Amino acid sequence: MAAAKTPKKKNALGRGLGALLEDSSPSSEKESTFSGAAVGSINEIRLDQIQVNPFQPRIHFDRTALEELSESIKVQGIIQPITVRKLSENEYQLISGERRFQASKLAGLETIPAYIRTADDQQMLEMALIENIQRENLDAIEIALSYQRLLEECDLKQEQLGERVGKNRTTVNNYLRLLKLPPAIQAGIRDKKISMGHARAIINIEDVDKQLHIYNKAVNEELSVRKVEQLVRDLMSKSTETKEKPEPKGSSSHRSYEVQQVEQKLSSHFGTRVGIKTDSQYRGEIKIPFVSTEDLNRILEIIDL
Repeated sequence: MAAAKTPKKKNALGRGLGALLEDSSPSSEKESTFSGAAVGSINEIRLDQIQVNPFQPRIHFDRTALEELSESIKVQGIIQPITVRKLSENEYQLISGERRFQASKLAGLETIPAYIRTADDQQMLEMALIENIQRENLDAIEIALSYQRLLEECDLKQEQLGERVGKNRTTVNNYLRLLKLPPAIQAGIRDKKISMGHARAIINIEDVDKQLHIYNKAVNEELSVRKVEQLVRDLMSKSTETKEKPEPKGSSSHRSYEVQQVEQKLSSHFGTRVGIKTDSQYRGEIKIPFVSTEDLNRILEIIDL
């Protein structure tokens, strides 16, 4: 019987958070009860009986927005119940709806309507992350971190992740690449000093100092995404011209060392051993090997093709 439940869980994730909540518990859960509220039902639960979700990926809630929601709750009440899992008699834990939960406390409510589910820790984490990703006001770094946690802690591949959050692999990869940026630039995205479009342009530069230079210039001069993209192209063009410029005779050993350094950087960037071959006329080729169609697609996404 246990083996039959596993694929059911995966299918639910593929259809999003709502389906996961629908299928996260046994089919007989509506008959399952502790001595108190029935699992699988909606009940008024005391706020002091509910624990916050320890897997909640969002740790900062805007105080002004919470107060506005609290005032709305005072007038309209709770329109959409929160979702909890029952731990024991008169003890519950949030699965989703922490903003409503916190705003209800601010509003002075004693109880809140809650839909009771059963869920293990893995499902709790998955549901909390997926609900977080589906919020409209998340910044790109919060989304990227949630994607990363789903990949690492829920043991998903990028293709599976894309299916579960309704995004294609390229979009998922574009978010994940933001986490390679220096902390200062990630903070700038979070604080809305630059947009994801600015960041996607800056990340094409490998040198951290140059990344920070363009970032600071973009912030200080309030540059558009298109202007930053042009600065990046100009910088990369100058870098290419410098590499292609013939060196004086007698510097072959120095040139060889440079080629090795470029090979190492490219290998690190693409996650595979990149080879560079040159002749005496400084002509050559770059080889980027791949081992499967999936590996090729991964490399093409890095190149952004």
